[in-house]
This record gives sequence, structure tokens and C-alpha cells, in this order.
Amino acid sequence: MAFMKEINATDAKNRFSKLLDAVQCAPVRVTRKGRSVGVMMSVQHYERLRGAAWERLTVTMDTLGKEASGNGLTGTELEALLADES
Repeated sequence: MAFMKEINATDAKNRFSKLLDAVQCAPVRVTRKGRSVGVMMSVQHYERLRGAAWERLTVTMDTLGKEASGNGLTGTELEALLADES
């Protein structure tokens, strides 16, 4: 795992402009009382992560759809299962 810079919440607040500059290069972990409480990252990094997650979800859904179809699940049966509130 790559090394991630770290800053405590008080320093992040007091040096916010520098924090914004730093996250343009790499995500920065924010801590409070020694515990990780968040990660700040650039919009570009966030968009890449979001895109990758969306691609993984799409592949997973396609794979499950093919498996369900291969096991005989039809669209009508799926609708009935989803409508069943029991």
C-alpha cells in the first residue's frame, strides 16, 4: 500500500489552503485524537475512483444477470420475486 500523508484536524483547519494544495498531488488522511476520521482528495482522484467503482458494479451486474439467465431465471420471474414483500 502506498504511503499516505497525514494531518490532524486542527492543523487541517489552520492550514486549509496548504491542505488543498497537497491533495492535488495525493490523498491526505485527516486524524482526530490519533484516529483516522477522513481522507481528503482532489476532484480528479475522486472522479477516477467513482468511475472505477461504477465499472466494477456494471461488470458484477452483467455477470450475475448471465448467471441468473443461465439458471433459468426469466424477467417475469424476477419481477415476481422483487414484488414479493414477504
